[in-house]
Parts: sequence; C-alpha cells; structure tokens
Amino acid sequence: MAVANIKVSPVNMATRKALDMRSGDHVRVWIKIEEKGKTRLQAFEGTVLARKGGTTAGAMFTVRRVAGGYGVEKIFPLYSPSIDKIEILRRVKTRRAKLYHIRDKAAKEIRRQMRKMQTVNITAGNEPVEVEEAPAFAEASAGKPVEETPMNEPEVVVEEIK
Repeated sequence: MAVANIKVSPVNMATRKALDMRSGDHVRVWIKIEEKGKTRLQAFEGTVLARKGGTTAGAMFTVRRVAGGYGVEKIFPLYSPSIDKIEILRRVKTRRAKLYHIRDKAAKEIRRQMRKMQTVNITAGNEPVEVEEAPAFAEASAGKPVEETPMNEPEVVVEEIK
C-alpha cells in the first residue's frame, strides 16, 4: 500500500523551518491582504525584536519599525498562510535573545533630538531673521519662565540643526 502525500498547510513548512532568522535581523515580511475579492501583497520591513517558540507549529516572531514617527510592532506566526515570504535584508549579531529594550532606546533618542531643535522667527519685508532657542527646552531648563508671543507676530517654523 502506497502512502499518499497529504498537504497539511498551504505554507512550505520546510523552508520556513530552515529560515535562520534571529533577533536583531532586519527583515521584510510580505503579507497577503485581501480587499474586495482581490489579493495584494504588502511589505512590512523592520527589526526582529524576538522570536518565540523556535520551529514548533506555534512559533511567532515580533517585528518593529518606525513609521511616521511612531514605533509599530507586529507579531507574526511563523507558519501563517497570510505571509507570502520573509526576506532577511541584514544580519546583526546581538547579545540578547529579546530586544525589548529598543523600545525605550528609541524614546530616549527622540527626546535627545527634540533638545537639538530650534525655532526660527521669519518676518516679512526687509527685517532681519531672528534665531532663538526653543523655549520649551532652553528656558525651562534654565529655570526662567517661558514668555508668550503676541498674536501679531509672524509664524514660527521649526527646523532641525545638524
């Protein structure tokens, strides 16, 4: 009696099991999205924060990326049929299996960049342009009260200093 090959999952489990994806790797996950009866592929690219469950049927991995200034994390099942393919873009050697501390590190980086910003007053006509430090950080840290600007002053534009 011949044994028939029975397909249990639409996913090629051998390739997903052999995928050597570790925390810290930069990956692109192609997700199948069904809209109005049509299926399209959408990429989610980011850093692998954690991988749980090894290569078992319930294995999961967490990917984080920064989109529009906000950190976005998605947890994917490794053998999900909604994942078309997983591309490893860059390998990184890390000393930890779970990189959850990156969440706090990103928040600190944003705060540090905000301190470097300055406000620039732009006036109409031939008047000179004034450059002053951002009042929320500079005067608050110096212990001085923050001055309010009159309503007839020009618009304030924020620029980053490099």
